[in-house]
Amino acid sequence: MSAEQPDWTPTPQAVERARITDFARFAARRAGRDLSGDYHALWAWSVEDVNGFWAAVWDYFGLPERPAGPALAAEALPGSVWFPGATLNYAAEVFRGRTGTAVITVTEDAGPVAITWDELRRQVASLAQALTGIGVRGGDRVVGYLPNGAQALVAFLATAALGATWAVCGQDYTAAAAEARFAQLRPTVLIAATGCRHGGKHIDRSADVQALREALPTLSATIAVGDATRMAPDALPWSALTERDAELAPVPVPFDHPLWVVFSSGTTGRPKGIVHGHGGVVLEQLKNLGLHLGLRAGDRLLWHTTPSWMMWNVLVSGLLLGATAVCYEGSPTYPGTDALWRLAARLEVNVLGTSPGYLAACRKAGVRLADHHPASLERLGVTGSAFPADLQHWVAGELGPRTQVMCTSGGTDVVTAFLGAAPTTPVRAGELSAPCLGVAVEAFGPDGKPVRGEVGELVVLRPMPSMPLYFWDDPDGSRYRGAYFDAYPGVWRHGDWITVTGHGSVIMHGRSDATLNRHGIRMGSGDIYGPVERLEEIAEALVVGVEQDGGGYWMPLFVTTVDGTGLDDVLREKIRDAIRHGASPRHVPDEIIQAPGIPHTRTGKKLEVPVKRLLRGDPPHTVADPGGVDRPELIDWYAHIGAVHRTRDGTAAASVSPRSPNG
Repeated sequence: MSAEQPDWTPTPQAVERARITDFARFAARRAGRDLSGDYHALWAWSVEDVNGFWAAVWDYFGLPERPAGPALAAEALPGSVWFPGATLNYAAEVFRGRTGTAVITVTEDAGPVAITWDELRRQVASLAQALTGIGVRGGDRVVGYLPNGAQALVAFLATAALGATWAVCGQDYTAAAAEARFAQLRPTVLIAATGCRHGGKHIDRSADVQALREALPTLSATIAVGDATRMAPDALPWSALTERDAELAPVPVPFDHPLWVVFSSGTTGRPKGIVHGHGGVVLEQLKNLGLHLGLRAGDRLLWHTTPSWMMWNVLVSGLLLGATAVCYEGSPTYPGTDALWRLAARLEVNVLGTSPGYLAACRKAGVRLADHHPASLERLGVTGSAFPADLQHWVAGELGPRTQVMCTSGGTDVVTAFLGAAPTTPVRAGELSAPCLGVAVEAFGPDGKPVRGEVGELVVLRPMPSMPLYFWDDPDGSRYRGAYFDAYPGVWRHGDWITVTGHGSVIMHGRSDATLNRHGIRMGSGDIYGPVERLEEIAEALVVGVEQDGGGYWMPLFVTTVDGTGLDDVLREKIRDAIRHGASPRHVPDEIIQAPGIPHTRTGKKLEVPVKRLLRGDPPHTVADPGGVDRPELIDWYAHIGAVHRTRDGTAAASVSPRSPNG
């Protein structure tokens, strides 16, 4: 557990001008207690007085007048009732009193293109009118198969304005992967692009769009972004539907009216359709982006994402604060590893979001962040996977004290963070600064009671407004309850191991359903990845623990090496030594196996649980939806390694050559 001094500490001046400080004073006047001097005091009040906190968020950000009564009218998990009788619309809140630049779009070969708030409003109103003409009504589903450009944002806002429900897949997904998600929704309209660019290449998706159309029999129309003639004879051209002058009149809807459906990765079965409501998303993102990230009107937010990932929903929600959303479609490493940093500097971005994987690639490539550090950059958001302490030290050292490095952890489930930082919290490498406001996080020990200073299950004890309304096609709620509430009735169990430290920060240890439990001792995979992935010869690592018949336990470590490096006995011993000294002797794996790749979800998370199941012998088709995996051909390779291990002794598995993942 880290006891180091902070890498970053806010200055008194920064604390004074932070929006969260202003909010604390606002809340203190209402609560009748001092909340302004300490983040943890503000957090404690936010989870003790749930009604007072969320009502304060509503009023502080000037949402429409709400009926008298409690913010949380019925506290139950699941089944909470928020702001009964209140009406609003996400799109209406986006466009309230805006001026200046709303969106900047950039691709690998074009841009930047700026879109003003007036132009964005006009396009959204025009498309909303067109969708109404097609027959879209409140509650209908509109789906998008689109890159991260202005069209996806316009389509979402037009859908939301009508009270219809939105879902989107980026074009990193194949037609089959998009179908696995959209077919559940029985959509009325498909909005699709003919292709996108990535890594210097144009990716033609015309055939995928046609396959998707054929797989969605409920469609009444397809809207084509790009050359409609390449898509289908009856496809409606995007340009014709967004060029009219029309009035935007968002329909007021109840607080819990469905806004969008976001999908789980689908690596443990059919992708779950997670439904969130207008009110919950608006409130949560005002808090998340306005108080934690400190966004203000006119700030520029660039989060490298795809529309398939919940961070796209967060990026778009920057518009609720009047911030400018920078939508980049392309690789962060094209034409060079520093491409994302160059873009952030060129566009004078205030908040940049990326992943630990990208930052690790920058370090290995010798990128000097200081050479590309935008003077405007106030905060660097980091999420998507574990953020090793040494990598965080390096990033903080490169960026210096003027930029806060904010590590966050949350989920598609709530489309926000449970844990993170604020402009007023110090940052220690290897730790998340604090639970987020309004999130009653605890670590539960084996007896289901809170623990401090030791590893426990991440749980949330009280409702959050952005918790799912329900799962799609789950009429009795059994899938929803089973996903979060079976372990501890009435308590949300998220599935992560955490340690809550003595100074209120939180350390992540990895997924609890992929826990390494060797001889009764629980260990987190992240504790192994740190020392291993610091080695210059190692590109990436994955470790799992597999229970075996007769009470045995097999803990292999899979590694991919940098170009030109082979895994020999010398490197194996170097890896073992790094783990002994960087974690502990008990963390040293049973075997170290060179792999042709480490499989991830489309959002970059290692597939620890699916790989564990493959090694255990579960049929591959039951383990993961190939469309949700970045390299689906690796599924068969890991299944083969598991079969070898089950039919030979353990030593033989380590000597299996890393044959082609295709056989």
